[in-house]
Amino acid sequence: MSDEILKQLGEVLEQRKQADADDSYVASLYQAGTDKILKKLGEEATETVIAGKGGNRDEIIYETADLWFHSMVLLAHNDIAPAEVLDALARRFGLSGLEEKANRSK
Repeated sequence: MSDEILKQLGEVLEQRKQADADDSYVASLYQAGTDKILKKLGEEATETVIAGKGGNRDEIIYETADLWFHSMVLLAHNDIAPAEVLDALARRFGLSGLEEKANRSK
Protein backbone atom coordinates (compact mmCIF):
# COMPACT_ATOMS: atom_id res chain seq x y z
CA MET A 1 0.00 0.00 0.00
CA SER A 2 1.23 3.43 -0.80
CA ASP A 3 1.42 6.11 1.86
CA GLU A 4 0.22 8.43 -0.91
CA ILE A 5 -3.25 6.85 -0.65
CA LEU A 6 -3.31 7.59 3.07
CA LYS A 7 -2.22 11.17 2.43
CA GLN A 8 -4.93 11.65 -0.21
CA LEU A 9 -7.59 10.14 2.01
CA GLY A 10 -6.43 12.33 4.89
CA GLU A 11 -6.86 15.40 2.69
CA VAL A 12 -10.37 14.36 1.68
CA LEU A 13 -11.30 13.73 5.31
CA GLU A 14 -10.07 17.21 6.21
CA GLN A 15 -12.18 18.70 3.41
CA ARG A 16 -15.24 16.89 4.74
CA LYS A 17 -15.00 18.96 7.92
CA GLN A 18 -16.43 21.81 5.85
CA ALA A 19 -19.12 19.70 4.14
CA ASP A 20 -22.80 19.60 4.97
CA ALA A 21 -23.73 16.60 7.12
CA ASP A 22 -26.75 16.01 4.89
CA ASP A 23 -24.47 15.56 1.88
CA SER A 24 -21.48 13.72 3.39
CA TYR A 25 -21.30 10.57 5.50
CA VAL A 26 -18.00 11.69 7.01
CA ALA A 27 -19.35 15.17 7.78
CA SER A 28 -22.28 13.52 9.53
CA LEU A 29 -19.84 11.53 11.69
CA TYR A 30 -17.91 14.69 12.56
CA GLN A 31 -21.14 16.48 13.43
CA ALA A 32 -22.29 13.60 15.66
CA GLY A 33 -19.00 13.79 17.54
CA THR A 34 -16.39 11.55 19.07
CA ASP A 35 -18.78 9.03 20.62
CA LYS A 36 -20.43 8.31 17.25
CA ILE A 37 -17.04 7.97 15.55
CA LEU A 38 -15.83 5.61 18.28
CA LYS A 39 -19.02 3.54 18.05
CA LYS A 40 -18.55 3.16 14.30
CA LEU A 41 -14.87 2.32 14.77
CA GLY A 42 -15.80 -0.35 17.31
CA GLU A 43 -18.35 -1.84 14.92
CA GLU A 44 -15.76 -1.99 12.16
CA ALA A 45 -13.20 -3.57 14.50
CA THR A 46 -15.73 -6.25 15.46
CA GLU A 47 -16.58 -6.91 11.82
CA THR A 48 -12.87 -7.25 11.04
CA VAL A 49 -12.45 -9.76 13.86
CA ILE A 50 -15.43 -11.77 12.57
CA ALA A 51 -14.03 -11.70 9.04
CA GLY A 52 -10.65 -12.84 10.34
CA LYS A 53 -12.26 -15.68 12.22
CA GLY A 54 -14.16 -16.69 9.07
CA GLY A 55 -10.94 -16.74 7.07
CA ASN A 56 -12.44 -15.39 3.85
CA ARG A 57 -9.65 -13.34 2.28
CA ASP A 58 -11.93 -10.91 0.43
CA GLU A 59 -14.03 -10.25 3.55
CA ILE A 60 -10.90 -9.65 5.61
CA ILE A 61 -9.66 -7.11 3.06
CA TYR A 62 -13.05 -5.38 2.83
CA GLU A 63 -13.54 -5.14 6.58
CA THR A 64 -9.96 -4.03 7.19
CA ALA A 65 -10.44 -1.24 4.64
CA ASP A 66 -13.53 -0.12 6.58
CA LEU A 67 -11.59 -0.30 9.84
CA TRP A 68 -8.70 1.74 8.47
CA PHE A 69 -11.08 4.27 6.95
CA HIS A 70 -12.92 4.84 10.20
CA SER A 71 -9.61 4.97 12.09
CA MET A 72 -8.59 7.76 9.77
CA VAL A 73 -11.88 9.56 10.44
CA LEU A 74 -11.00 9.47 14.14
CA LEU A 75 -7.52 10.79 13.39
CA ALA A 76 -8.85 13.64 11.26
CA HIS A 77 -11.48 14.48 13.86
CA ASN A 78 -8.59 14.96 16.30
CA ASP A 79 -6.44 16.89 13.80
CA ILE A 80 -3.90 14.08 13.48
CA ALA A 81 -2.37 13.61 10.03
CA PRO A 82 -1.80 10.08 8.69
CA ALA A 83 1.90 10.93 8.43
CA GLU A 84 2.08 11.21 12.22
CA VAL A 85 0.94 7.60 12.59
CA LEU A 86 3.32 6.48 9.84
CA ASP A 87 6.15 8.27 11.68
CA ALA A 88 5.21 6.45 14.89
CA LEU A 89 5.33 3.13 13.02
CA ALA A 90 8.69 4.02 11.45
CA ARG A 91 10.17 4.70 14.89
CA ARG A 92 9.29 1.14 15.88
CA PHE A 93 11.41 -0.49 13.19
CA GLY A 94 14.35 -2.27 14.71
CA LEU A 95 12.61 -2.68 18.07
CA SER A 96 11.03 -5.85 19.27
CA GLY A 97 7.42 -5.57 20.32
CA LEU A 98 8.49 -6.06 23.92
CA GLU A 99 11.04 -3.22 23.70
CA GLU A 100 8.51 -0.90 22.09
CA LYS A 101 5.93 -1.63 24.78
CA ALA A 102 8.50 -1.05 27.56
CA ASN A 103 9.45 2.30 25.98
CA ARG A 104 5.81 3.46 26.08
CA SER A 105 5.59 3.01 29.84
CA LYS A 106 8.60 5.26 30.53
